[in-house]
Amino acid sequence: MSTEPVTLMVARRVRKGCYRDFLAWLEEGKQLASDFPGYLGSGVLAPPEGDDEFQIICRFADEASLAAWKGSASRHAWLKRGGHLFAHPHEHRAKGLDHWFAPGVRPPRWKQSVAIWVAFFPVSLAFQLVSGDALNQLPLLPAVLVSTLVLTPLMTYVFIPLSTRLLGGWLQVDRHAESPSTHTLRR
Repeated sequence: MSTEPVTLMVARRVRKGCYRDFLAWLEEGKQLASDFPGYLGSGVLAPPEGDDEFQIICRFADEASLAAWKGSASRHAWLKRGGHLFAHPHEHRAKGLDHWFAPGVRPPRWKQSVAIWVAFFPVSLAFQLVSGDALNQLPLLPAVLVSTLVLTPLMTYVFIPLSTRLLGGWLQVDRHAESPSTHTLRR
């Protein structure tokens, strides 16, 4: 079993007229999951206007923790209670940083690092420019605590996914192309 963090991403389409009940059901699931050992956090990405598919992200410390949650009676009862609220569920599981990149096709680690840096540098710089005076007045530990508490969710849910989407073509360039000037995109 893996000992690195595991991210479970679930997509669910809300049935018409069930939006509020669906959101309450999601909150109930988050509360249930938070009681399990190894639970690291979760989030929900609402769909863009005109779409009804929510992205639910749960992170656990390792495969065993995720398996305990997925196999639990409380989760099964929760899924059964909410089964009428959604349609077409599908799941994807990723380890480490892999959840930021297209399933099944992982770019080399150096490209992953570049994509993360491209997101992290400007956002970190902007955060420092906006909050620098206030953070500079704090001792080092609280200043770092505040900046990481603000930047980590922003990076995880907004800017790194945006960076990987914008750099998607470059990230997926075939490493086995015949020459450096010939690039084949994976489809």
